[in-house]
Amino acid sequence: MDKLYIVMPAYNEEDNINNVISQWYPVLEGKDEESRLVIADGGSKDNTLQILYDLCEQYPKLIVESRPNTDHGTKVWYLYDYAIKHEADYVFQTDSDGQTNPAEFEKFWKVRNKYDAILGNRSDREDGSDRVFVENVLRFFLRVFFGANVPDANAPFRLMKTDLVKKYLYKLPSDFNLPNAILCAYFAHFKENVTYVHVTFRPRQGGKNFMNPKRILKIGWQSIGNFAKLRKELNR
Repeated sequence: MDKLYIVMPAYNEEDNINNVISQWYPVLEGKDEESRLVIADGGSKDNTLQILYDLCEQYPKLIVESRPNTDHGTKVWYLYDYAIKHEADYVFQTDSDGQTNPAEFEKFWKVRNKYDAILGNRSDREDGSDRVFVENVLRFFLRVFFGANVPDANAPFRLMKTDLVKKYLYKLPSDFNLPNAILCAYFAHFKENVTYVHVTFRPRQGGKNFMNPKRILKIGWQSIGNFAKLRKELNR
């Protein structure tokens, strides 16, 4: 039976985290007994980390990793590395803000043997036009630097064989801020067996979104330089 690791980064999600865990934990039912739900907290200033530690008593397959002073992308990289090192067959990444729907996981899982990765496509996302604009800019730069035409570059709803993630993850520095987007670019560039499936993407269910325009601009500027460097190293 396939061993699944569901992984989520978290930061200041005390308003969401209890519901998110209770909704996603049942996805592990019927999976390999060594399957796990792994949360990496990036040094939350609220009660997120303590809530997670308390939830471990209720959910024995929940693993909590404290990763202070790490941003979203760094935590995602760490979680993929964690799944690889713990020999999961599949890694599924989503976020801890309640915007994704666990009921949609099963349609990904049912076709896992047909593809090496099944990636979410938020074609009618509900989290605001500014977020859609940022995603479209990101997709544009992936086309410019990598020739990758992808419908959704950064969707936090993706089921991947860990062997495929391992093939490309270590081309990136561990503090890279957009690992999901670059993985999409690599998959497209090297013509991996990948498909995109529509997923719903709800408004944030509680708490505050820390990705303000200033922070997005900073990450975007850094990413352009990183994209150029990675493009040069693409075929090494």
